[in-house]
Amino acid sequence: MTDTINDIRPDEAIIEEAAPQVETAPPVELGKPRARRTWLAILAGVVILALLVYAIYRLFFAVPSESTDDAYVGGDTVAITARDPGTVIALYADDTERVRAGQPLVDLDPATADVDLQAAAAQLGQAVRGVRSNFSAVNAAQAEVTQASADLARARNDLARRQQAAAQGAVSGEEVSHAADTVKTASAALNLARSKLAQAETQVEGADVHTNPDVLAAIANYRRAAIKRSHMHIVAPVDGTIAQRTVQIGQQINAGTPLMAVVPLDRVWVDANFRETQLADLRVGQPATITTDTYGGKVTYHGHVIGLGAGSGNAFALLPPQNASGNWIKIVQRVPVRIALNRDELERHPLRIGLSVDVDVDTSNTSGSLLGREARGAYLTQQSDSPNVDADIARIIAANAGRGR
Repeated sequence: MTDTINDIRPDEAIIEEAAPQVETAPPVELGKPRARRTWLAILAGVVILALLVYAIYRLFFAVPSESTDDAYVGGDTVAITARDPGTVIALYADDTERVRAGQPLVDLDPATADVDLQAAAAQLGQAVRGVRSNFSAVNAAQAEVTQASADLARARNDLARRQQAAAQGAVSGEEVSHAADTVKTASAALNLARSKLAQAETQVEGADVHTNPDVLAAIANYRRAAIKRSHMHIVAPVDGTIAQRTVQIGQQINAGTPLMAVVPLDRVWVDANFRETQLADLRVGQPATITTDTYGGKVTYHGHVIGLGAGSGNAFALLPPQNASGNWIKIVQRVPVRIALNRDELERHPLRIGLSVDVDVDTSNTSGSLLGREARGAYLTQQSDSPNVDADIARIIAANAGRGR
C-alpha cells in the first residue's frame, strides 16, 4: 500500500486537487400532465362551440346563396376593320386611349374615292340630261303626228275635189290617181309618226326625271361611290377604350383588314361558371355581389343575374367530349351565368376584360325565370353613307333638269 502511494507522481496529485467538481443540474420539470389535458379540453370545447354557432347561423339565419370563384369579367370587343382598300394617312387614337362614338380613328387616302365620286356625279348629270332629251323626243314626235295628220287631211280633201272634177270631165283620171297616191303616202307618214311617238313615250312613260330608271341607276351608282368615300374616314362606333391597334401610318390595307378594337368598359359584365349542382335555385333577376382580385375586399360590386348559358362550356368546346366511346369518368360540368354590373360602380372603379372575380348570388327569391331575358338591341345601327348624299343628289338633278320636268 505504501508502495502504491509512493508511485503516484507529485504533478498528478496537483492536477486532481486543482480540478473543479462539476455539480449535476436538477432535472427540468416539463409540466403537469393534468394541466395540459385541461387546456386541450378547453380548446376542443371552443372549437365545438364555434362549429355549433356556425351551424345554427347557416340553418336559421344565413341567406341562401350560391358562390363561385370561377368567374371572369367579360365585355364586347368592337372590331374596327377596313371596308374598302386604301392607304392609311392619319391615326387619331392609340392603345389605352378613350374615344367617344363618332370620334375619328383612321383616315385612308381619299384620292381614288374622290375621282370615283366625281365620275358618278357626271354620270348622274348625263342621265338627267338624257331623260330631258327623251321628253323632248316625245314633244317632237307629237309635232310630227300633228303635221302628218294635217298632211293626210289635206290630201284627202284634194282627192275629193279631183274626184268631183273628174265626174264633170274637168280633171283627168291620172290626176285623180295621183291624188289617191298622195293620200296613201300621207296616211303612211301619219302611221310612222304615231309609231315614233309611241317609241318615245316608252322612254318616259309613268316616270319623271327623279323616278326614271336611268336616273335611278345613276343615283345608285353615285350613292355607292359616296359610301366608298365615307369609308375613307373611319370613326368609333361606340364609346370605349382603344385596344389591339395594329394599323400603322402608310400601311396599304385591304377590305376586311382589322385595324384596332374599341372596348366599352362601362358595359362589361361577369361570366360566372357555376357547377351544375348549383343551378337549381339560380334565377334571372337575383341580386349578386362581386369582389375582384384587383381591388380585394375594399370594393364590392353589385349586380343581378341576366341569363344562364344555353349549355356547358364543354358542349361548346372546339373538340366536344365523346362520352359514348372508351372508358367514361363523370366530371361535374359548369354552366356560364351572366351577371350585369352597376354602371355607377364601374365608373368609380373600372374593370378590365378577363379579370378574375368572386361571385355570390342571393338565391332566396326563386320567382324569376330559368331562361334569359328577352333579346334587345345592344347598340344602335351605324349609318354607312354621309347624311349629305341625298342633298347632293337633289342638287345634281336640279342643275341638269333645267326648267322643264
